[in-house]
Amino acid sequence: MRFEEQLLMDLKTEMAARNERSRRVGRRLLAGAAVAGLAAVAAVAVPLLTGPEPAYAVSKNANGTITMELKEFRDADQLEEDLKDLGVTADVTYLKPYTKCQVDRGALVGGEYDTPEEWRASAHYKVARPGPKGFVIDPRYVGKGQTVVLEFTENPKGPVKSQLKAEVIEGRVKPCVPEHDSTQLG
Repeated sequence: MRFEEQLLMDLKTEMAARNERSRRVGRRLLAGAAVAGLAAVAAVAVPLLTGPEPAYAVSKNANGTITMELKEFRDADQLEEDLKDLGVTADVTYLKPYTKCQVDRGALVGGEYDTPEEWRASAHYKVARPGPKGFVIDPRYVGKGQTVVLEFTENPKGPVKSQLKAEVIEGRVKPCVPEHDSTQLG
């Protein structure tokens, strides 16, 4: 074989090897782009398929109380259903800042209270209290034919996300009619 022929064969071999390396790099780049694309699709699709994060969480405690962690002011009807499944009839209302429900939403269990001592001794005070992860509801203070009325007012200022007013109503609960709350600053 002459020198020129050998040189031509070596050149062809080198060109073939370069083409093969180029194809491998191209395939790797294509595979990498495909994986990145799938990851992007998954990042968008998974939240769409699983839905938004729950607005609240409820759980039954060993002592019979219920812990309710409120994350967002939505799904009040579903919260009422979940509390009913745990043995508590509830009427849940979410209110905008600086509003409250008009008084007299029904017959208060134990009647009216006039002093702070009467309030602290009442079922209204004891039925729902702040807890380490939200609010703790005690079903022992909600009897048959009674409803715990939970009015959450959004608090735009300060470290506390919401304010809670809880009452236990005997019989029918009247709907909430929101009105301005002059006791809140704003």
